[in-house]
Amino acid sequence: MARTKEFDPDAALQAALELFWRRGYEATSMADLVAHLGIGRASLYATFGSKHELYLKALDRYQAGSDAPLVRELSGPGPALPAVRGVVRRFAAEATAEERRLTGCFVTNTAAELAPHDPAAARRVEHSWDQLETLLRAALVRAQAQGELAADRDPLALARMLLVLMQGLRVVGKASSDPARARDAAEQALALLD
Repeated sequence: MARTKEFDPDAALQAALELFWRRGYEATSMADLVAHLGIGRASLYATFGSKHELYLKALDRYQAGSDAPLVRELSGPGPALPAVRGVVRRFAAEATAEERRLTGCFVTNTAAELAPHDPAAARRVEHSWDQLETLLRAALVRAQAQGELAADRDPLALARMLLVLMQGLRVVGKASSDPARARDAAEQALALLD
């Protein structure tokens, strides 16, 4: 007869996500995961596979949770340009908020740490960025159709510029204690939408 799990896999995955997010992939050992999750090594492997597989599952979970609010913000009814501005300003504020500054963004952290040499991680980072770019572009196309954005502006190029800015805000926010740096950069980028 098969034994039942003595732990909640969903809670364990969330705990692993938080540990990886705070420490990074390389700085988190299997011993760290066993201690932090309170799960035996064999159970951890049986449930999640390798450390790498667990990391990717944690990254998938993070993306699912962080993408939903962006979809709501950028796809809602009404004027689109204020929604785009709000998202960019929120990224700047979050990037420099003390409770978020030291952890940064899990996707951005993965891009810097793993994506250059880990194809599975790189695919997930690209997927996240593609989704954000698509949401921004769709909002900018809507803004153009509603007369909020000039007809001669390129929504795709603007979406890409904002994507790069937003990811840069996350990197700068993690390394800098000066919130004006991120805020000023965001406002200068948003001025290009006028």
